[in-house]
Amino acid sequence: MYRMAVMAMVTEDKTLNKDRCIRLALVHDMAECIVGDIAPADTVSKEEKHRREEEAMKHLTELLSEDLKKEIYELWEEYEHQSSAEARFVKELDQCEMILQALEYEELEKTPGKLQDFYDSTAGKFSHPEIVQLVSSINTERNTKIAAANKNPSS
Repeated sequence: MYRMAVMAMVTEDKTLNKDRCIRLALVHDMAECIVGDIAPADTVSKEEKHRREEEAMKHLTELLSEDLKKEIYELWEEYEHQSSAEARFVKELDQCEMILQALEYEELEKTPGKLQDFYDSTAGKFSHPEIVQLVSSINTERNTKIAAANKNPSS
């Protein structure tokens, strides 16, 4: 979540409200600290996932002032419903950050190509030019590592 906020901070897209992108990035996964990261493989319906996360967000914000509670909840709803260009950009950042993390795990475990499912799940989901370029760089780096591992299977 924090890496996404930094990624949002360094966007050069002047059509986006950068501060809003940063706030969306910070808030978008807050509910996961209570409900966990519900993945598609968990076979939880979108409605049930939203219900659980909404309940968690209400719990997380209950001690805040009404103004702050409203601001955080509205940011979370904006992201959930993808109702702005900023929310859609942050969604792409979330997907990009996921494959970047997968690349890091493959490097750490010395298992190039092992986490292909992460990459497959994001195929065709990127449209913002900056993110398309970053994803292309990630894929190039990963493919280079996979090719090197295939040439030298013992290393």
